[in-house]
Amino acid sequence: MAKKKTRSSNRKSWRTAKNSDKHELYELSVQGTESDCIMIDRVFRKRLNRTPHTLREDFSGTGLMSREWVQWRATNSAVGVDLDAKVLRRGREMISSLSVDQRKRIELKKGDVNRVRTKGADVLLALNFSYFVFHTRAQLLDYFTNARKNVKDGGMIFVDAYGGSGSWAVGEEDRSLDGFTYVWHQAKVNPITHHVVNHIHFRFPDGSEIRRAFTYRWRLWTLPEIKEVLIEAGFHRPVVYWEGTERKSGEGNGVFKPSHRGEACEGWIVYIAAEK
Repeated sequence: MAKKKTRSSNRKSWRTAKNSDKHELYELSVQGTESDCIMIDRVFRKRLNRTPHTLREDFSGTGLMSREWVQWRATNSAVGVDLDAKVLRRGREMISSLSVDQRKRIELKKGDVNRVRTKGADVLLALNFSYFVFHTRAQLLDYFTNARKNVKDGGMIFVDAYGGSGSWAVGEEDRSLDGFTYVWHQAKVNPITHHVVNHIHFRFPDGSEIRRAFTYRWRLWTLPEIKEVLIEAGFHRPVVYWEGTERKSGEGNGVFKPSHRGEACEGWIVYIAAEK
């Protein structure tokens, strides 16, 4: 799924499956951390009338969002939490490129997001649909309840979600980027259970490919369900932020605004923010 506009790598000529790092490709093709920071700042200030400084990134992977956050403001600090030691190792390697001061303000922790306790953060993030890994309402409630314990009083949780008629179709969607092609593959969809299996593949100009670089076995949660479980977990005022549309192209314009009504389109991505 093409989530956000991404950065250019400017290394078009050399990419092949053999010499490419799938985690770098993921960062380039999926994550849009600058736009996430803009969104968080705007919503947090508007709703709580202050500036957020501390961030916890659940399911952090390589911690790209945490790295962006500590560079965003000199007063910002971040903690990333993930179970995968390999991606955390790569994340710590990337932290070495930060300044001495920035490195002091970031930490990546290995562990279960439901068990790792950290100092209350202004903002807790679970982006890129990572919490869809929880397949039952009880599991989702348990996660949001535990997440709330890691949010400062007067802080917020931000998650994202996707849907639309296209989210129920089996097939591939590809997008050409600098020196490689990103492929979002919806392999299995069960409308009875809302369980889905999705893959990300990467293809290269020389014909090589990294198949199933990432595989996701998710439950496709609906927006009412997510909002209801957030409230049940103790959060307040969960609000959906819907993306606007460019008049000429009909594509998303990257501007997310609070909304009570969405468009019945083929595909959409939203943010949901709630307060503690």
